[in-house]
Amino acid sequence: MTAPEATHVAVGEVEDVAADGLRWLLGAARETPGGGLAWPAGPSDDALHPMLYSGTAGTVPVLLEAWRHFGDDSYADAALRAARELAARVDDLDDDSLYFGRTGLALVLRTLQEELGDTAAGAAADRALALVRSRFDGTRWGSLFELMGGNAGIGLGALLTGDPELAVLALEPYLRTAERTANGVHWAHRPDTDARMHHLSHGTLGIAVALARVGAATGRTDLLDLGLTAVRDVVARDEAGPEGFLVRHSTPQFRPDVIDPVSYGWCHGPAGDAQVFRALRDVTSDPAWTALADRCWHTVTHSGLPRRLRPGFWDNNGRCCGTAGVLALACDRIAEQGDDQDTRDFAGVLVTDLVARAVRDADGARWSNFDHRSTPGDLEPQTGWAMGGAGIVRELLRFVRVARGGSPRYAFTWPDQPPVPA
Repeated sequence: MTAPEATHVAVGEVEDVAADGLRWLLGAARETPGGGLAWPAGPSDDALHPMLYSGTAGTVPVLLEAWRHFGDDSYADAALRAARELAARVDDLDDDSLYFGRTGLALVLRTLQEELGDTAAGAAADRALALVRSRFDGTRWGSLFELMGGNAGIGLGALLTGDPELAVLALEPYLRTAERTANGVHWAHRPDTDARMHHLSHGTLGIAVALARVGAATGRTDLLDLGLTAVRDVVARDEAGPEGFLVRHSTPQFRPDVIDPVSYGWCHGPAGDAQVFRALRDVTSDPAWTALADRCWHTVTHSGLPRRLRPGFWDNNGRCCGTAGVLALACDRIAEQGDDQDTRDFAGVLVTDLVARAVRDADGARWSNFDHRSTPGDLEPQTGWAMGGAGIVRELLRFVRVARGGSPRYAFTWPDQPPVPA
């Protein structure tokens, strides 16, 4: 395990940085016609993005988190103003997916209806799902065919938004498009590549977790069984056993000129793989999945992160590809396993690194990721969930609660991160 720093940052300081991050996010918001609020991906971006991945829909969850955490209604008011903008964007999107399109908006709007009583948001969620259903071609919604941009995410989002029939409709095509492998099945994430991705964001595990959760919730054992068969393919590719778990990004390697063959975050590494195994534990009650999640954690904590060991290694602070996504898993494990001091120490290492890398000034706090292929390498700070302040602040606030013995449950449960037990 990566050795903890001699002194971890104090919990109160973490909370202060999170509050500064919220102040910067609110300062980056743009007012829209009708009194709404929207966010660009970054301060210099003229476009206002509604998406869950890097736009307004992905910022709403941290506003709800801040409302719950601080008891400050101004954050709920900002979330309601964001709902107006999301409702206005439901009809003009070209994308229907969970992370990049209309299904993600529907999920956030439904949450605002349930959490804040916004009936207009609920009506917009219904309209969004109806539009998603109308745009299905019988097999897919677009070129992507995975969790973030394709059927798997639409199915999982529809289930969580209250439309199990649409969820099944989205996932049934995987039954007839699965490609048999030596140990299971997999799918092409898009039609124009020979590479087969293996992990949560764009690969087999993202499809598998949607199949398993929708299959279990709707009594479709064929979908559940297909999901478990897909996971077997990925487990057979492990190169770090018996203590660890590490599977390559893709086979053959997708874009080998710019993508490393292995990574460790939520999107393409064991931090995300562990979330899939946690979900399968909950679906099947099989302790074997807990053991696999433990192996993922072993690999993450022995990888060297969050140190920047070489150019291109761990250059990201964010929830998708970086430190905040690993922190989410650490807090899940603390909540589920109690006083494991090694896990608490490693969570402290992650938080200390995030606090140290924050840029703080009169405008608040934000984080800049790094691109070792560019000069200068510091990228503009982002606002959203995936690479920006919203995703980081959300995890910092949760860490503060967990460290103080408070509730580890989120105000908004991310669709592919199973909730910890109450």
